[in-house]
Amino acid sequence: QVQLVESGGGLVQAGGSLRLSCAASDSPYSIDVPAWYRQAPGKPRELVAAISLGGVTNYADSVLGRFTVSRDNAKKTVYLQMNNLKPEDTAVYYCVADLSTVVAGQTFHEYRQWGQGTQVTVAS
Repeated sequence: QVQLVESGGGLVQAGGSLRLSCAASDSPYSIDVPAWYRQAPGKPRELVAAISLGGVTNYADSVLGRFTVSRDNAKKTVYLQMNNLKPEDTAVYYCVADLSTVVAGQTFHEYRQWGQGTQVTVAS
């Protein structure tokens, strides 16, 4: 199992900002198709944002205009910039990605690899 490492969560006041990172930097795998999910207590996990290999982005309606997903392929890292945070954004945020690596000319894939999650708490 490939490890995705998330960071950047924390406690912030409503209206504040946080930037989450998801990195596969310690593995030989590159991030192909990443997405961010979140899960609040008592609620199902929901898709927050996704970004394709070509940079096309997709957002949940609840975060559109406030969150921005981006990627740095050289650093094998995906980011989620969260602005104008609201108390309802409080959740554990997870990174999930399809990964690939090339060994001796052969491509290997790992699908739907999840990070460990990072807590985001927005105080009102």
